[in-house]
Amino acid sequence: MLAYIIRRLLYAIPVLIGVNLITFMLFFVVNTPDSIARMQLGAKRVTPAAIEAWKAERGYDRPYFYNAAEDGPNRFTNTIFFDKSVRVMAFDFGRSDDGRSISRDILDRMGPSLALAIPTLLVGLLVNITFALLLVFFRASYIDTAGVVLCVFLMSISSLFYIIGGQYLAGKLMHLVPISGYSPGWDSIKFLILPVIIGVVGGIGAQTRWYRTLFLEEAGKDYVRTARAKGLSELRVLFRHVLKNGMIPILTGVVVILPLLFLGSLIMESFFGIPGLGSYTIDAINKQDFAIVRAMVFLGSVLYIIGLLLTDISYTLVDPRIRLS
Repeated sequence: MLAYIIRRLLYAIPVLIGVNLITFMLFFVVNTPDSIARMQLGAKRVTPAAIEAWKAERGYDRPYFYNAAEDGPNRFTNTIFFDKSVRVMAFDFGRSDDGRSISRDILDRMGPSLALAIPTLLVGLLVNITFALLLVFFRASYIDTAGVVLCVFLMSISSLFYIIGGQYLAGKLMHLVPISGYSPGWDSIKFLILPVIIGVVGGIGAQTRWYRTLFLEEAGKDYVRTARAKGLSELRVLFRHVLKNGMIPILTGVVVILPLLFLGSLIMESFFGIPGLGSYTIDAINKQDFAIVRAMVFLGSVLYIIGLLLTDISYTLVDPRIRLS
């Protein structure tokens, strides 16, 4: 097991280097240091001297990958790529283009993201698994057919419709909760109720259909038929056998997304004004702040790799037949 973990972590190094390189190239294909300087300075008429001063202050006045004016290793280290991307590999995120500490911003915004993501995940699991089991219990009946049709209908609706419709009904018409905003502490609950409900409702269609497929596959296996032949009730078979074994792929699917909960929801946080990492990333893209975009893409890659590793490990915990070597 230990050798497998070390090997996977070593495999992650070239992946992260490639992600850093691709992110850097894609960003500077559509942006130049001059255009970034003009946007950050925010003036309609920016003098060339002001642009050059801004670039020199933040290290954008150097070549991208190779600095012919330097000698030895400095030809590669005294470049924009090394200064802006290579340091990230050591989790040195540096500062944003407006001078803020990116690491501090991430720590400050992680809390609101988790406050939204964790309840959405837990409530969503409870609702979707319960609904899927209900459809499996009434499989091949009108209830099952109606449930599948409802799931397909819910899947066909854009998430933006749920957000805008929920804000209009619950916030504007009924005045039950605030439309947007955030407040730290227990006051945050009133701001999180609506986005959590919308997040759960928006995921019912796809998740319930997937869970239903998993449970139906288990319900048709020999050990389930044997349990029925022994006289066990359908409810007992469903909860004692089908649910238990069907939770293996569900558990591994949840484990892979657990680390990504730190990154927040890009759309949900932006629409509801929640100061999490999702809205932080969107704001950085709009401002063309490469330092923040680079840090968030790298952090997302690291968390995704950790999620895949935890998924493999969780397989061995829930299924003793699997061994990692």
